[in-house]
Amino acid sequence: MLFNRLSGLTSLNPTFKTRPAAFCTTVSRKMCGLWLLSIVKFIVPLTMCPGQEAVLSYRFTGDKQVELMSTFVPESYRGRGLAALLSKAALDFVVEEQLTAQVSCWYIHKYLQENPVKKYTDLIRS
Repeated sequence: MLFNRLSGLTSLNPTFKTRPAAFCTTVSRKMCGLWLLSIVKFIVPLTMCPGQEAVLSYRFTGDKQVELMSTFVPESYRGRGLAALLSKAALDFVVEEQLTAQVSCWYIHKYLQENPVKKYTDLIRS
């Protein structure tokens, strides 16, 4: 379902291309009472710059808890709304999976201030 949402990015701008690897999931596991934390990402490969991609990184920090850590968009693609699309996809993921999120990324904070959607803000923890 989430991959379908990311695939929709292609229709918004023909220079954005997604592929099945656009959403990589790795789950955290609890072993011997400790959480093994894995960083996972939302990735949008950029067709006009092979090998470059826009990325939103997050990690599971506990049971049903994630930290939205950072966004990165290559300089030549900034200002085109890619970070906003990645932020929306990540927040929709948090809602769909019934998670709570801690936001460490300044851009995602800005996105939430500009888009104070209740379904997102209800799941953000300080």
